[in-house]
Amino acid sequence: MGVEFIGMIGAQAASEIHPPHGPAIDRDYVRRFAQAHEDAGFDRILIGYFSNGPDGFLVAAAAAWATERLGLMLAHRPGFVAPTLAARKLATLDHFSSGRLAIHVISGGDDNDQHKDGDYLAHDERYARTDEYVEILKRIWTSDRPIDHEGKYYRFNAAFSDVKPLQKPQLPIYFGGSSDAAIEIAGKHADVYALWGEPLDEAALTIRKVRASAARHGREVRFSLSMRPVLAATEQEAWVRADHIIQTIQTMRGKAPLSLTKNTPQNVGSQRLLAAAARGKVLDKRLWTEVAAATGARGNTTSLVGTPEQVAEALLEYYQLGVTTFLIRGFDPLEDAIDYGRELIPLVRQEIAKREANAAIKWSAAG
Repeated sequence: MGVEFIGMIGAQAASEIHPPHGPAIDRDYVRRFAQAHEDAGFDRILIGYFSNGPDGFLVAAAAAWATERLGLMLAHRPGFVAPTLAARKLATLDHFSSGRLAIHVISGGDDNDQHKDGDYLAHDERYARTDEYVEILKRIWTSDRPIDHEGKYYRFNAAFSDVKPLQKPQLPIYFGGSSDAAIEIAGKHADVYALWGEPLDEAALTIRKVRASAARHGREVRFSLSMRPVLAATEQEAWVRADHIIQTIQTMRGKAPLSLTKNTPQNVGSQRLLAAAARGKVLDKRLWTEVAAATGARGNTTSLVGTPEQVAEALLEYYQLGVTTFLIRGFDPLEDAIDYGRELIPLVRQEIAKREANAAIKWSAAG
């Protein structure tokens, strides 16, 4: 089965503890950031979607030119680019990246953010549109003749693309969303379903739900988990670093942590992280929730804190649940990516390889 590691790059240096500075697009930083992930042994990098940010297609293209082997995962919100055009754009980028592209489908969990790009569909309707959108992508990528379509959200005649993805039959599809509507569509379309860093018991429940959804469509889905590892040479030093991170966030915001009962985000994933944070600052031994509480869980905001060995052990507990992809990024984004490649990623890979070898020996002996 193995394991996949995904990082995340941005177009300028910034994080919850580092205010953006300089130009909105720092070409040298994008190059160095992408190359650092490749050198660190990551399998892919996520290029996020932001309603106020640079175009992800072009950032992904720049990252592809700067690297040789590193995979790309392009976050994409259905609704702003016609699916016929998106299919051609994605297939084109797959060729120019030598077959390294995947798509991360995000339907959108916040009405106000969707409104910024002119989308006024309600939450569940966005997922219904995503269902139709992804179906169209697949048809355009695989059809050998022009196709017609008349659905609830899209209508076209004789659509065809001369360019098909270099990867056959289609690009890998990662899928985000924690609501019931999201899980139902994920079971139908996702190759990899992405969870945020929930406690083990909640992650196990979500995995069961997605597997049941996929089974209704005769499919199987792999699972990804997103975390913000905080590493140091000793556990005490790691928690000192975590304390510095939360203090910096609170100072930058100029106020105490957000109430766990106010400013509730609309998306279910963030609500689940806030509910976990309400249970305690630290869950499952080293799952740190304070950043989620302080920021309203506006994204991937939970962490595993400890030495590289301790954090690797914690990641392996999720692996035992069925997680085979880990999306990890730090609060010091570039520096942490380098550290993960030096200290964390090899440990996890070695332990999983050891476990798989032992399992193979046991299976062979039993046979």
